[in-house]
Amino acid sequence: MKLNSKQFEQLIAEALDELPKNILEKMNNVVITQSDFPTKDQLGKLEKGNKFSLLGIYEGYVQSRRTNVGAVLPDKITLFRVPIINSCSSVKKCKKIINNTLKHEIAHHFGSDEIGARKVEKK
Repeated sequence: MKLNSKQFEQLIAEALDELPKNILEKMNNVVITQSDFPTKDQLGKLEKGNKFSLLGIYEGYVQSRRTNVGAVLPDKITLFRVPIINSCSSVKKCKKIINNTLKHEIAHHFGSDEIGARKVEKK
């Protein structure tokens, strides 16, 4: 299975379009991006040693804990192209994994812990 960066980006855009409007409207100061693999720092934050096992990561300050601190850099959700593609046998399967991973990381953006985020991604 092969998807170049542009094709992968298109699948992310389609997954975002499929999210409920009320979720998209509540997201605040967050950017969605892609990378081939997680960095060593990203792996270290989650205590993951295998760059092929991490599909996505949320980095930032969860909305439920924000205070009025002025201008801050946007939160960031990164989806990792190579690990996702390696876990897929078709474009349809990749789209489903992207959708689930995106929902999982958005749940973290809203303050869910890992257990809560896993429940959300399955909906």
